[in-house]
Amino acid sequence: MDISVVGEGSVQAAPDVLRLLAGVEVRRASASEAFTAVRAAAARLADALAGAGVAAHDVRTVELSLGPEYEVYPKVSAYRAAQGVEVVVRDLSRADAVIDTVAGVGEEARLNGVTFELSDPASVLGEARTRAFRDAATKAAHYAELAGRPLGPVVSISEEVRGGPQPLVAMAAAAESSSSVSPGRQTLTVGVRVGYDFA
Repeated sequence: MDISVVGEGSVQAAPDVLRLLAGVEVRRASASEAFTAVRAAAARLADALAGAGVAAHDVRTVELSLGPEYEVYPKVSAYRAAQGVEVVVRDLSRADAVIDTVAGVGEEARLNGVTFELSDPASVLGEARTRAFRDAATKAAHYAELAGRPLGPVVSISEEVRGGPQPLVAMAAAAESSSSVSPGRQTLTVGVRVGYDFA
């Protein structure tokens, strides 16, 4: 191997899946009261989500906690119980309705954040790979020309995939939308290291 170059290719795409972190939380005088109350509130939340059209397999428990809160240690002032779920919303036009459903459960309801993702990133990554490889090939050809030697075959390829939300783009998209949440756009980047022989 005589030339090793790194190419990079990026593609932006609009996420089409929302993951909502939600749940219920209560405080009661005793641990048993708190646990009973939070389980009842969690059941109301589950029923509300089902009524809003969220499939059972799109709701996953991510938190279940029970513990004392202290006025001045070791004096217990109350017991806090919480149950949290991750809700997958596959139709973003219904995101606000699902969020409103959670809020409508009552004072026990909690909203803890959202994330967006692509349901099928494979096609986007494929385009990013193509761009990355073309970038590497262009660089290799340039180096071969500078060296005054003809470029030979590819002898090695390694890949690195990176991705993440672009906050500025997301904010701009939110300003143009009537929805309270906006997926913005996500950039997926592929870096590829390609090794060539000289001809």
